[in-house]
Amino acid sequence: MNELKEAAKSGGNLMTVFGVIAIILGMLAMLTPGLTGMSVIIMLGVLVLLGGIVRIIWAFQAGSFGKGLLMFAIGGLTLLCGIALLANPLFASGVLTILLAAYFIIDGIFEIVAGIQLRPGSGWGWMLFGGIVSILLGLMIWGQFPLSGVWAIGILLGIKLFFVGLIMIMGGSAVRSMAKE
Repeated sequence: MNELKEAAKSGGNLMTVFGVIAIILGMLAMLTPGLTGMSVIIMLGVLVLLGGIVRIIWAFQAGSFGKGLLMFAIGGLTLLCGIALLANPLFASGVLTILLAAYFIIDGIFEIVAGIQLRPGSGWGWMLFGGIVSILLGLMIWGQFPLSGVWAIGILLGIKLFFVGLIMIMGGSAVRSMAKE
């Protein structure tokens, strides 16, 4: 039983540390929204491009010509998408802004549901609050589109990281409290 309490306490401490890191990253993202947004877009472009290369290489490992041709075509399409993201980051920011708005809204719904399910446990209110903030952020991005672009990605991602950090700190505190009992 002591081992379980120690594991829970250790997990709660780790959750708190990750929460603090998320808050720091969120604050940095909010301080430099343009840089954060452009960095996210470029990183996404690089990852998609690399994914396309890997898929093309993987196509040569296919057992049959038809299967290999299909995998090669998918890899080529993925590669072209990566190139398009890197070649036109402004367009990519528009697409990413729409995806980010949808993500925040869907994530907020799930956080609200999770908060309601946690009730009356410790931290349920923070989870509910975080979900409401996520939905509001998603609606704000959508309402400002297409003007929201790169800066919205940076600022809103920073705000989201900040609230995720708060939720993690509260969750870590709740886990440590339960481990003491």
